[in-house]
Amino acid sequence: MALAARRNPAYLTCMVQPISAQPHDIAAPAQGRLASAILWGAAGIGGLALLAAAALWFHYGTAVFFEMIAAGISACF
Repeated sequence: MALAARRNPAYLTCMVQPISAQPHDIAAPAQGRLASAILWGAAGIGGLALLAAAALWFHYGTAVFFEMIAAGISACF
């Protein structure tokens, strides 16, 4: 059973409406690309930080790892 019969295309005609382009709609893809680039950059930096933390964990062990993190945090503040 079809949604709209071929003899009665009014159902499909009222559902299809043209979309007009507004001037502010044109800038949206550029903002989307910028947001995507920022998101990918932040994800990359976060991934590198996790990789560095895992490397320190495996190299120095858990006790020394936590001491180095605590010393680094106290040096920042």
